[in-house]
Amino acid sequence: MAIVVVGGSGRGVGKTALVCGLIAALPELRWTAVKITTDDHGQAKPIWEETAPGQQSDTARYLAAGAARALLATPPVHGHPPTPDFPALLNDLWSKIGPEANVFFESNSILGHLRPDLCLMVHGGGDHAPRKPSFASALRHADAMVAHANADRTIADGLRRPGEEPKPIFYLAALERVSPEMAAWLRLGF
Repeated sequence: MAIVVVGGSGRGVGKTALVCGLIAALPELRWTAVKITTDDHGQAKPIWEETAPGQQSDTARYLAAGAARALLATPPVHGHPPTPDFPALLNDLWSKIGPEANVFFESNSILGHLRPDLCLMVHGGGDHAPRKPSFASALRHADAMVAHANADRTIADGLRRPGEEPKPIFYLAALERVSPEMAAWLRLGF
């Protein structure tokens, strides 16, 4: 079982595109892809399974990229002030997907509630773009940074944080097409 979290600096930075690229690059792992959201997507259930591949939603894009299953999950909210109940959501998710599934989670906030095998953070929009409040916290868990660029390239020790080993930054011309260097690095992580 492999667990990978893909988070990002903000909306529209390419998290879904990267998850799709990773699914396509590693098809042998038969991924279950889970988008965690606090937005109301018109689904009555906290966990909803997509069944039709396509481009109409993020979960449909996961299936089109080759995911075995694609789920949209919204954590229940409790208390005052309202707080998402990620432990309850994860318990429900694990019962639906099983303990042996290889799982992608698209979320920053989930990192406070599980320890993935790999965590990739997508940075986009430049230094002055608005950032999700959860990004700084999620970045502490990152095993690599990913960013859109004009051409594929890798800086092996580009992500440096005090007291930690340097980690790679993967620049990709298209987030939905993982570079061979990134695919090889990913395979080493499992």
